Amino acid sequence: MRVLRCRPRGAQSRTDLLAKLDRSCGPNLGRSGRAAAPRTCAVGLHQARGELKVAKSAFITGITGQDGSYLAELLLGKGYTVHGLIRRSSTFNTSRIDHLYRDPHDPEARLFLHYGDLSDGSRLVTLLNEIRPDEVYNLGAQSHVRVSFEEPTHTGDSTGIGTMRLLEAVRMTGLDCRFYQASSSEMFGASPPPQNEDTPFYPRSPYGAAKVYSYWVTKNYREAYGLFAVNGILFNHESPRRGETFVTRKITRAVARIAAGLEEHVYLGNLDAVRDWGYAPEYVEGMWRMLQADTPDDYVVATGTGASVRDFVVAAFEHAGLDWERHVRFDERYLRPTEVDALVGDASKAKALLGWQATVLPGSLAQIMVEADRAALECEGRVHIDTVQLPGWPTPGSVHG
Repeated sequence: MRVLRCRPRGAQSRTDLLAKLDRSCGPNLGRSGRAAAPRTCAVGLHQARGELKVAKSAFITGITGQDGSYLAELLLGKGYTVHGLIRRSSTFNTSRIDHLYRDPHDPEARLFLHYGDLSDGSRLVTLLNEIRPDEVYNLGAQSHVRVSFEEPTHTGDSTGIGTMRLLEAVRMTGLDCRFYQASSSEMFGASPPPQNEDTPFYPRSPYGAAKVYSYWVTKNYREAYGLFAVNGILFNHESPRRGETFVTRKITRAVARIAAGLEEHVYLGNLDAVRDWGYAPEYVEGMWRMLQADTPDDYVVATGTGASVRDFVVAAFEHAGLDWERHVRFDERYLRPTEVDALVGDASKAKALLGWQATVLPGSLAQIMVEADRAALECEGRVHIDTVQLPGWPTPGSVHG
């Protein structure tokens, strides 16, 4: 069943939202060169049941990305106050979280955005010192594996050294928080599946190598400084909010457009690569559970089910009643200089210690994404946001409540 969630005509645009953001939290967003005292927008207070209560607070880098938007949605539904780091841009990059945002003047507002970057260590120190969050989730990175071969230095700086800057900011501010590092199955690279927490790392891309660096510095800060710091080694996790250049979303978006008669072909690279694809909203709950544990540790998060790119293509096209072989074309430009043949995770530890287990497998995931992309086409010209297909997930009303 498809659920349409289009923003009504006349609703606040991203221009309106970011303009209000700039006016209300200017100094916190880097609009002033002067040091600023903490403002109301950096205070985690909200009204609940007639009493003023201090909400648990979280700071998320990469909040405008797929994982960041779902994590913000989940935490808001749990009553958190959420602070997100966003990069200043002349174009809009907040579409995944517009449905969560409220004017900071609203006493019920619990989502606050701050300009900054993982390349700017001093800004990270300033923000963490002002916000004093209970939990820090480092999801920010240059996260496209193929692009990391074209931008290796930038990938190393943002995906690798950026983690060190954030950990140092936590240490320098004396922040008593719990720290989550978004590690990746790409760290395993050429190591054969199934991969678990004890599998040797053998990265096959600049992205994978940068993630290995982040993994070890996170572990080092846990052991050297006693930080509650964990690595979530997440295998591929997708959703309707996945970027359009990632292969799963490229496939499901093309299926929707081909079914609508808007396109005829989609061009792909290696169809034989095997991945363990899961549903991103389930995976961000795994992140949260890691920080609720009694002791910090590292966990693999995966479905345990492998599927090739070809398998995903077949599932997506068949769901729309299309013959994939008529529409899929090969383009060698999408091949990587060094390929990773198979990534399939063993999440037994997360199941045993966190009670986390994936319920959405690759075939169902492809169907969810195709349905969302077809629904998005019906909303073309307006903003569309998917509805999470999980029991008990926060509704828009509970997120803002």
